[in-house]
Amino acid sequence: MATKKPQSVNLIEIFSEFKELKGIDRQTFINVLEESFRNVIAKMYGSDANYDVIINPDKGDLEIYRNREVVEDGAVTDPNAQISFTEARQIDDECEVGEDITDKVDFMSFGRRMILNLRQTLASKILELQKENLYLRYSEMLGHVVSGEMYQVWKKEMLLLDEDGNELYLPKANQIPTDFYRKGDTVKGVVVQVDNKNQNPKIILSRTSPLFLQRLFEQEIPEVHDGIIAIKNIARIPGERAKVAVQSFDDHIDPVGACVGVKGARIHGIVRELRNENIDVINYTANINLYIQRALAPAKISSMEIFEEEKKANVYLKPDEVSLAIGKGGFNIKLACMLTGYQIDVFREMDNEDVDDIYLDEFNDEIDQWVIDALKAIGLDTARAVLALSPEELAQRTDLEDETIEEVLRVLKAEFEEE
Repeated sequence: MATKKPQSVNLIEIFSEFKELKGIDRQTFINVLEESFRNVIAKMYGSDANYDVIINPDKGDLEIYRNREVVEDGAVTDPNAQISFTEARQIDDECEVGEDITDKVDFMSFGRRMILNLRQTLASKILELQKENLYLRYSEMLGHVVSGEMYQVWKKEMLLLDEDGNELYLPKANQIPTDFYRKGDTVKGVVVQVDNKNQNPKIILSRTSPLFLQRLFEQEIPEVHDGIIAIKNIARIPGERAKVAVQSFDDHIDPVGACVGVKGARIHGIVRELRNENIDVINYTANINLYIQRALAPAKISSMEIFEEEKKANVYLKPDEVSLAIGKGGFNIKLACMLTGYQIDVFREMDNEDVDDIYLDEFNDEIDQWVIDALKAIGLDTARAVLALSPEELAQRTDLEDETIEEVLRVLKAEFEEE
C-alpha cells in the first residue's frame, strides 16, 4: 500500500471552544470527535467506510486518510473509492492497477460551511453526552444530600446551580414553609427524583422529605454515620415539628443523649438547617405499648387499649395531660400516629366526680362524626368537657361554625337535663 506523507490540522486552534468539557473524559471526547468528522465526510462523499481518521490527543493533531483502489484510466465509476492509474501515479510513481493507495485529505479544503457543520455536529454530540452523564451521575445520587447556589425563584419552584453549573430544581412543595433565600445563597436538599424526559435531565431536590432529616443526622451525629445508632423511623411536619425514633447497638451508648448532645449542641445544627423545626428524639422499642407512650411524650398516659389488627390505640389520660398529648395545633398526636403507624385516639380519664359524664362518640347518632373528631382533636372527648367551655372559646379552638357549636351544646345539655 502506497502512502503520501500527510500534513496535520491543529484541532486545538479549530475547536478551542471545547477545551472545558463538563464530566467528559479525554478518550470519550476523542471518540465523539472522530465520529463527528466521519459524519461530515459521509455527507461530502457519500460514505466514510474507506477513510481513516487519526487523532493525536497530546498534540491536538488530526490526520485524515482516504483509501482508494487504483483502476485503469477511464474505468473510474466511484471517485470516492477508486482512482485512475494516471492520477495515482502522481501520488506514488510506483503504484500499479489493482493496488490500494492512500492519500491525505486536507480537511481545511472542505470549506467554511463544512467546518461550521462540524462545529455544530460536535457541539450537539457533546451536549448529548453531557446530558447523559449528568443523568447517570445524579441517578446514582438519589437519596444523597447535595448543595446548590440559589439562582432564580419562580412561582412553583426554585432553580439552583451545583458547583459545575448544572441545574437543580427545588419545587415549592418540597421547601420548608419558612425557607427564604437570596440569590447566591447555598441551599441544601436531598435528591428525590431524577427525570430524563426527552433526554433533558431534571434533578429534583427536597427539604421536606424525612430522608433529608435522616441524612442530616448521618452528617452531624458520628454514631449515626458509623452505624452504632440506627434511625428506625421519622415523622415530620416540615418547619414545625419532627419525631425521630433511634436505637443503639452499643449498650454503653444512650442513643437519645448521643443525638441531642450536651445542652442540645449536636442537634442544634440540624434544627437551624430546618428553620428551627422542633425535633423530638425518642428511644425505639418493639413494644408498641411503650412505643406509643414515648411517642406521645411529654404527656403521661394512665392506661391504653391496643387493637393490633386495626392498628389502633385508645389512650386514656388525666384531664391536665390531654392537651400535652394533643400538642399545639394537634402536631404531637399527629406525629405520634405517623411515627408508630397506629391510629391513636386520646380520651380523658374520668374520676369519681365524672361518673355521670359521657364520651362524645356516644352522640354520633345526633352529632356528625367530623364535628366530634374536631372536638376530640383539641382534647375534648366527653360531654362535660365540651360544656365546660364557652361557645366563643369552642369556636376559637375548633374553627367550627357558631351554628354548629350551638347545635352541639343543645344536644349535650339536653342529655343531662333529661337525667
